[in-house]
Amino acid sequence: MTSTYRKIRHKASRTILRAPIVWLRNRGLDANDVFIASYPKSGNTWLRFLLAQVLSGKPATFDTINSLIPEIGIHHYAAKLLPGTGRLIKTHELYTPCYKRAIYLIRDVRDALLSQYAREKELGLVWWGGLDAYIPRFLNGSINNFGSWHEHIPNWLDSPLAQRGDLLVVQFEEMRRNPQPNLERLVDFLGYQVSPEALAQAIAANTVARLRARENDTQRIHRSTSEEGRYVRQGAVMGWRGKLTEPQLELIEKYAGKTMARMGYPSWKSVIPQSCGPLTTTSA
Repeated sequence: MTSTYRKIRHKASRTILRAPIVWLRNRGLDANDVFIASYPKSGNTWLRFLLAQVLSGKPATFDTINSLIPEIGIHHYAAKLLPGTGRLIKTHELYTPCYKRAIYLIRDVRDALLSQYAREKELGLVWWGGLDAYIPRFLNGSINNFGSWHEHIPNWLDSPLAQRGDLLVVQFEEMRRNPQPNLERLVDFLGYQVSPEALAQAIAANTVARLRARENDTQRIHRSTSEEGRYVRQGAVMGWRGKLTEPQLELIEKYAGKTMARMGYPSWKSVIPQSCGPLTTTSA
């Protein structure tokens, strides 16, 4: 029954009902609110947990995170953690003029795609085919409510926010490699000064292993029956290697190659040595 309900809701959200839903979600925003924006499955959850601890002084759980850094649409009673009684709010929506300041988080399209596929498959939202059928829908922007990865990024990066210095762009891969200096940069953008010790404590308290343990303890989210379908996966950088076939990688670059190059993501041909032979041609 739950799976059927999700399918109906998933379909309805991509119909004519979508416009009023977005309008309702964006009601009640304040000029002092700051958004953590991203395309789905780009590391937004990890970033919210890090910032929630830094700004509130205590670790968040999956049961409390939306009272500290809520998703758009349930932000009305969220904690006012920012200067001027502003809130920090998560969104996957495209840029809209009612967003006044934002952090924009970007992740390699190939890892974001695989993560979203695994989660939606776990939730029963992919019932019409495997990965080969999923990838074209993902790339043409019909798989979710937010358009395609390669259109979402320039929509934010070329927005008025970026032009006036009110958009801070962060790449997930750089956050994973160097979390502390990047977290310090985020906190500074939000108008705070936090000690290096507090930043280090937040990073240590919100590792992938610890977030997965909290996922196991919550009733708020659907808990996966498989490792691949977990809400919190491994946070992999270049985890797509060995999981996508050569035709799949070529198709991704056909659609998203321009935006990938803009963000510094390498072509698969420069990552996987050609002397190793062809990639597998079977779907993941």
